[in-house]
Amino acid sequence: MTEHPTTPAGKPTSYSRVTLSRIMTAVDVNLYGTVHGGVLMKFVDDVAGAAAARHSGGTAVTASIDEIVFSEPVRVGDLVHAHAQVNWTGNTSMEVGVKVIAERWDSAEDEPVRVATAYLVFVGVDVGGAPRMVRPVLPETAEDERRYKEAEIRRAHRLAKRRAIQAHRAS
Repeated sequence: MTEHPTTPAGKPTSYSRVTLSRIMTAVDVNLYGTVHGGVLMKFVDDVAGAAAARHSGGTAVTASIDEIVFSEPVRVGDLVHAHAQVNWTGNTSMEVGVKVIAERWDSAEDEPVRVATAYLVFVGVDVGGAPRMVRPVLPETAEDERRYKEAEIRRAHRLAKRRAIQAHRAS
Protein backbone atom coordinates (compact mmCIF):
# COMPACT_ATOMS: atom_id res chain seq x y z
CA MET A 1 0.00 0.00 0.00
CA THR A 2 1.40 3.38 -1.03
CA GLU A 3 1.21 6.15 1.53
CA HIS A 4 0.41 9.60 0.24
CA PRO A 5 1.72 12.61 2.13
CA THR A 6 -0.99 14.52 3.91
CA THR A 7 -1.29 18.25 3.58
CA PRO A 8 -0.05 19.95 6.74
CA ALA A 9 -2.51 22.11 8.70
CA GLY A 10 -2.87 25.63 7.30
CA LYS A 11 -1.45 28.77 8.91
CA PRO A 12 -2.89 32.29 8.83
CA THR A 13 -1.26 34.90 6.63
CA SER A 14 0.02 36.78 9.67
CA TYR A 15 2.14 33.75 10.68
CA SER A 16 4.41 34.25 7.66
CA ARG A 17 4.96 38.00 8.01
CA VAL A 18 8.61 39.02 8.31
CA THR A 19 10.33 42.41 8.32
CA LEU A 20 14.04 42.98 7.76
CA SER A 21 15.63 46.40 8.18
CA ARG A 22 19.02 47.85 7.40
CA ILE A 23 20.79 51.15 6.86
CA MET A 24 22.21 51.52 3.36
CA THR A 25 25.91 52.41 3.21
CA ALA A 26 28.47 53.58 0.66
CA VAL A 27 29.25 49.91 -0.10
CA ASP A 28 25.73 49.56 -1.56
CA VAL A 29 26.00 52.44 -4.06
CA ASN A 30 26.08 52.15 -7.86
CA LEU A 31 27.82 54.51 -10.29
CA TYR A 32 24.86 56.91 -10.15
CA GLY A 33 25.17 57.49 -6.40
CA THR A 34 22.07 55.54 -5.41
CA VAL A 35 21.75 52.07 -3.94
CA HIS A 36 22.34 49.38 -6.55
CA GLY A 37 19.22 47.51 -7.65
CA GLY A 38 21.01 44.21 -7.09
CA VAL A 39 21.52 45.08 -3.42
CA LEU A 40 17.78 45.65 -3.08
CA MET A 41 17.03 42.45 -5.01
CA LYS A 42 19.12 40.41 -2.57
CA PHE A 43 17.41 42.14 0.35
CA VAL A 44 14.02 41.29 -1.18
CA ASP A 45 15.05 37.65 -1.71
CA ASP A 46 16.33 37.40 1.88
CA VAL A 47 13.10 38.64 3.46
CA ALA A 48 10.92 36.60 1.08
CA GLY A 49 12.96 33.48 1.86
CA ALA A 50 12.48 34.03 5.58
CA ALA A 51 8.71 34.37 5.13
CA ALA A 52 8.56 31.26 2.92
CA ALA A 53 10.63 29.18 5.37
CA ARG A 54 8.54 30.34 8.33
CA HIS A 55 5.28 29.55 6.58
CA SER A 56 6.35 26.20 5.17
CA GLY A 57 8.07 25.07 8.36
CA GLY A 58 11.37 24.29 6.68
CA THR A 59 13.67 24.96 3.77
CA ALA A 60 12.21 26.89 0.85
CA VAL A 61 14.15 27.93 -2.25
CA THR A 62 13.56 30.73 -4.74
CA ALA A 63 11.98 29.34 -7.91
CA SER A 64 11.38 32.65 -9.67
CA ILE A 65 11.02 36.34 -9.22
CA ASP A 66 7.71 37.05 -10.85
CA GLU A 67 8.02 40.80 -10.74
CA ILE A 68 10.08 43.50 -9.07
CA VAL A 69 9.33 47.17 -9.48
CA PHE A 70 11.66 49.92 -8.29
CA SER A 71 9.56 53.03 -7.78
CA GLU A 72 11.96 55.42 -6.01
CA PRO A 73 15.74 55.53 -5.60
CA VAL A 74 17.32 54.54 -2.29
CA ARG A 75 20.20 56.63 -1.00
CA VAL A 76 23.11 56.08 1.35
CA GLY A 77 21.94 56.52 4.93
CA ASP A 78 18.33 55.55 4.27
CA LEU A 79 16.86 53.09 6.77
CA VAL A 80 15.20 50.50 4.55
CA HIS A 81 12.51 48.06 5.70
CA ALA A 82 11.43 45.04 3.64
CA HIS A 83 8.05 43.54 4.63
CA ALA A 84 7.13 40.08 3.30
CA GLN A 85 4.23 37.66 3.59
CA VAL A 86 3.03 34.52 1.88
CA ASN A 87 0.13 35.52 -0.38
CA TRP A 88 -0.76 32.15 -1.89
CA THR A 89 0.17 28.48 -1.63
CA GLY A 90 -0.10 25.52 -3.95
CA ASN A 91 1.00 21.96 -3.21
CA THR A 92 4.73 22.66 -3.03
CA SER A 93 5.00 26.32 -4.07
CA MET A 94 4.22 29.67 -2.48
CA GLU A 95 3.98 33.23 -3.72
CA VAL A 96 5.58 35.76 -1.39
CA GLY A 97 4.80 39.47 -1.71
CA VAL A 98 7.38 42.03 -0.61
CA LYS A 99 7.03 45.76 0.00
CA VAL A 100 10.19 47.83 0.54
CA ILE A 101 10.02 51.23 2.20
CA ALA A 102 12.72 53.75 3.05
CA GLU A 103 13.00 56.25 5.85
CA ARG A 104 15.11 59.07 4.46
CA TRP A 105 18.08 59.80 6.71
CA ASP A 106 17.85 63.53 6.08
CA SER A 107 14.10 63.82 6.69
CA ALA A 108 13.34 61.23 9.37
CA GLU A 109 10.13 62.96 10.42
CA ASP A 110 8.60 62.54 6.94
CA GLU A 111 6.51 59.52 6.05
CA PRO A 112 8.48 56.51 4.77
CA VAL A 113 8.62 56.19 0.97
CA ARG A 114 7.68 53.01 -0.89
CA VAL A 115 10.75 52.22 -3.00
CA ALA A 116 10.03 48.75 -4.39
CA THR A 117 7.51 45.92 -4.57
CA ALA A 118 8.09 42.34 -5.65
CA TYR A 119 6.45 38.94 -6.04
CA LEU A 120 8.57 35.82 -5.73
CA VAL A 121 7.76 32.12 -6.02
CA PHE A 122 9.34 29.69 -3.57
CA VAL A 123 9.24 25.91 -3.43
CA GLY A 124 9.44 23.97 -0.19
CA VAL A 125 12.18 21.33 -0.40
CA ASP A 126 13.18 18.37 1.76
CA VAL A 127 16.73 17.51 2.90
CA GLY A 128 17.44 15.87 -0.47
CA GLY A 129 16.32 18.96 -2.40
CA ALA A 130 13.09 17.41 -3.70
CA PRO A 131 9.87 19.45 -3.59
CA ARG A 132 7.77 18.84 -0.48
CA MET A 133 4.20 19.70 0.48
CA VAL A 134 3.69 23.10 2.05
CA ARG A 135 0.86 24.04 4.37
CA PRO A 136 -1.99 26.13 2.97
CA VAL A 137 -2.06 29.84 3.73
CA LEU A 138 -5.28 31.02 5.35
CA PRO A 139 -6.12 34.64 4.43
CA GLU A 140 -7.39 36.57 7.45
CA THR A 141 -8.50 39.96 6.09
CA ALA A 142 -10.08 41.40 2.97
CA GLU A 143 -6.58 42.63 1.99
CA ASP A 144 -5.21 39.07 2.39
CA GLU A 145 -8.06 37.73 0.23
CA ARG A 146 -7.27 40.33 -2.47
CA ARG A 147 -3.59 39.34 -2.41
CA TYR A 148 -4.52 35.63 -2.64
CA LYS A 149 -6.78 36.17 -5.65
CA GLU A 150 -4.23 38.39 -7.44
CA ALA A 151 -1.54 35.76 -6.77
CA GLU A 152 -3.76 33.18 -8.51
CA ILE A 153 -3.97 35.52 -11.53
CA ARG A 154 -0.17 35.87 -11.63
CA ARG A 155 0.19 32.08 -11.38
CA ALA A 156 -2.25 31.52 -14.25
CA HIS A 157 -0.27 34.02 -16.37
CA ARG A 158 3.05 32.27 -15.56
CA LEU A 159 1.61 28.89 -16.54
CA ALA A 160 -0.01 30.24 -19.73
CA LYS A 161 3.25 31.92 -20.74
CA ARG A 162 5.18 28.68 -20.15
CA ARG A 163 2.68 26.69 -22.25
CA ALA A 164 2.77 29.27 -25.07
CA ILE A 165 6.57 29.25 -25.20
CA GLN A 166 6.68 25.44 -25.17
CA ALA A 167 4.11 25.28 -27.96
CA HIS A 168 6.07 27.81 -30.00
CA ARG A 169 9.30 25.83 -29.58
CA ALA A 170 7.57 22.61 -30.58
CA SER A 171 6.25 24.09 -33.82
